[in-house]
Amino acid sequence: MSFSGTYTALITPFRNGEIDVPAFKSLIDRQIAAGITGIVPVGTTGESPTLDTDEHIEVIRLAVEFAAGRCEVIGGTGANATAEAIELTEAAEKLGATGSLQVCPYYNKPSQEGLYLHFKAIAESTHLPIMLYSVPGRSSIEIAPETAARLAADCPTVVAIKEAGGSVDRINQLVQALPADFGILCGDDPLTLPFVSCGATGLVSVASNLIPEIMVSLVKACLSGNFTEALALQKQYYPLMRGLMTLDVNPVPIKTAVALQGHCLPDLRLPLAPMSDDATAKLTDLLKSYNLL
Repeated sequence: MSFSGTYTALITPFRNGEIDVPAFKSLIDRQIAAGITGIVPVGTTGESPTLDTDEHIEVIRLAVEFAAGRCEVIGGTGANATAEAIELTEAAEKLGATGSLQVCPYYNKPSQEGLYLHFKAIAESTHLPIMLYSVPGRSSIEIAPETAARLAADCPTVVAIKEAGGSVDRINQLVQALPADFGILCGDDPLTLPFVSCGATGLVSVASNLIPEIMVSLVKACLSGNFTEALALQKQYYPLMRGLMTLDVNPVPIKTAVALQGHCLPDLRLPLAPMSDDATAKLTDLLKSYNLL
């Protein structure tokens, strides 16, 4: 499997403290109608840290059921404990997920050798294609290009990496280190164009929860080499993409935005708190400026 295209890091809607199943189905149907390549349930944007194991697996089960083969389902099955990541990944494979997103272990700060052994153990436990996820802003460490290259060489199922370190030079380093057919996915919406221009093969998007058609168009333009069209879209939607990541911590703004459109409730789980009235007003004005409300 080669990861290329536009993937949505799905929010997880809640109602009365539980997963809002009808809203989740509606969100997935909307993504598929927009032509999304795949959905990524229970990543950071899906509030995975506050879902217990049963809920985590249930969200993946629902995503597979509702997608019904119409798009890829890349289950967020990473953890900072290798045994837990293996348990979640094995469950996702049994449920019919088409891939696994494996976040760089957070808080315990393993060495690069520890990262290699962690991901290698997970890869050996599953047949699912694995997308590594380097996000130092969340985990405080990154997956070194050399470590990604070792995993690509030693683990046939490790076939892609989601890069969310904010550095275009990291893309250059990864392109140099990794096989030509290894997928490199941008993990920051505003950096899609520069990342693809340097060799990235797609995007795992937060903004596509709100504007899936636009993000699909942006990625298609980039991948086809139509950078004039891509730049026009980038310039037009950059203020929105940036606002969704800076008005509060992700996923608070994106869930609030989708809720303002009426697709779900804005409910979050602690320790995530609702947006302040001032930030919500700024978000509302931003959405109105794009005719999204």
